[in-house]
Amino acid sequence: MIFFIVISIVIIQRLVELVVAKRNEKWMRSQGAFEAGAAHYPIMVSMHIAFFISLLAEDFLFDRSVSSVWILFLVIFLVAQVARIWCLASLGKFWNTKIIILPGADVVQKGPYKWVRHPNYIIVTTELLVLPLMFGAYITAIIFTLLNAWMLSVRIPAEEKALKEATNYSKKFSLE
Repeated sequence: MIFFIVISIVIIQRLVELVVAKRNEKWMRSQGAFEAGAAHYPIMVSMHIAFFISLLAEDFLFDRSVSSVWILFLVIFLVAQVARIWCLASLGKFWNTKIIILPGADVVQKGPYKWVRHPNYIIVTTELLVLPLMFGAYITAIIFTLLNAWMLSVRIPAEEKALKEATNYSKKFSLE
């Protein structure tokens, strides 16, 4: 029962985030923003959808049980959710699931972005590992941790390149 409650809440959260991202994208584009890394975005979305399908399938097909340390994993997951909200609040209208760049904009350097360049990717990585482990879905944990590492090896360079070319990113993070 806890499995379906947690997974349902996370899926609803992701759908709400997509609505927020679409609203932010619309505003940013009205200000002259452009999208970078568009070619990998559908692959990333497919990967995240496949994650939930895999998690549900592994639980159903292999009758996985809740981990004996599920409370620990839940606490880690909840801390990640607080950090996720902090990231979204810190970026405000600049937060998106896509790489949307507003040329000439000052890069956000508040909240977790004061200390880490890509905190939300750390959070997503944590979630993709902790959620399956909470429910004993080890196959999903391994596969999607590896897929996410590959996706981030594509996404982060694309995002950084666009930020360096169109904003004060290099100056703010002393990359010059």
